[in-house]
Amino acid sequence: MFNNFLETKTTVISKIALFVIPGFVALSTTLISCTSTVSNTNTATNPKAEPAGAKTITFKTKLLRIGYQSSGDLVRVRGVLEKRLEPLGLKVEWSQFAQGPQLMEAMNVGKIDIGSVGETPPIFAQAAGAKIVYLAGRRLGPNSGKGSAIAVPKNSPIKTLADIKGQEVVFQKGSASHYFIIQALKEVGLKYSDIKVLSMPNVEARGAFIEGNIPVWVTGDPHLALVQKLHGARVLRDATNIGTPGGYYVGTREFAKENPELLRIVLEEIDKNGQWAEANRKEVAKLIAPVLKIDLPIQEIISGRATYRIKGITSELMKAQQSVADLFYNEKILPKKIDVQEALLTPQEYAAITPPTLISEK
Repeated sequence: MFNNFLETKTTVISKIALFVIPGFVALSTTLISCTSTVSNTNTATNPKAEPAGAKTITFKTKLLRIGYQSSGDLVRVRGVLEKRLEPLGLKVEWSQFAQGPQLMEAMNVGKIDIGSVGETPPIFAQAAGAKIVYLAGRRLGPNSGKGSAIAVPKNSPIKTLADIKGQEVVFQKGSASHYFIIQALKEVGLKYSDIKVLSMPNVEARGAFIEGNIPVWVTGDPHLALVQKLHGARVLRDATNIGTPGGYYVGTREFAKENPELLRIVLEEIDKNGQWAEANRKEVAKLIAPVLKIDLPIQEIISGRATYRIKGITSELMKAQQSVADLFYNEKILPKKIDVQEALLTPQEYAAITPPTLISEK
């Protein structure tokens, strides 16, 4: 659906003004202090007296369905959500997708509840009418952007980014690479119309690139690290300081509104996992390498430049996301201007789902 949307014009939802997030931290702290015991209305339990001042949380689901991309997901590999949720009577179901646009399409048709994507897929999903909401952002760090690049084969005559004018450039339309290439072209005085775009998921493009059938490839880890180290691919420009607001955890609006307590737990565990990962990158590599069937030294490069922590949704973050949406509209890639505010919860709803660690600067 979303891939088709990229080639044809559709009607975009009318804009509404919804501003966030005054009083966010104070309200969030208040909610934390009153939540101490958990129960699941779908699970039979023996009635017990609650501690004084405790609040019983009820879940409206027995199953959390999460989408992840073919590049892997450390949260899934370590099983942190299962450890936290299964004692509460909830199961976790994981579904893998080639890239962000495919994940968003699955979310739109009700196959998953939440998932992690770059900044671009939610914009195209919203423009196509998907009822999604932003749940949390991805924290940027000193290595942010190093795991994505515009690459050429080692023997390519293309030496600089400006040399890609008139060349076929391969990437997945509607993915983070889509935004990256537009911004990078602007830096060297080129327009999006100056290149020949071929949309192809990374999992399909890698083999063609290795065989020399793709002159320019916009991709990211683990594919980038593999072609760099095993096939000598040259990087024309990585995504460092490209002006991206970063990736997001997104979910369906219905799921977010019905399951705030569950989402609070999920986001807390994801960020705790991220804190551990950024302090134990070599251990991360040891865990992920066999899952992705990648040699450990290559996975150490990937894990060393990855970003794992998340942060709460703020008005500043959404202003940056709106600028991405505006760029696609100005480039005539989106047929109509969209308002990312339409894909937000209320400040009170964000306070209910956002753990304090996502608000902290550390």
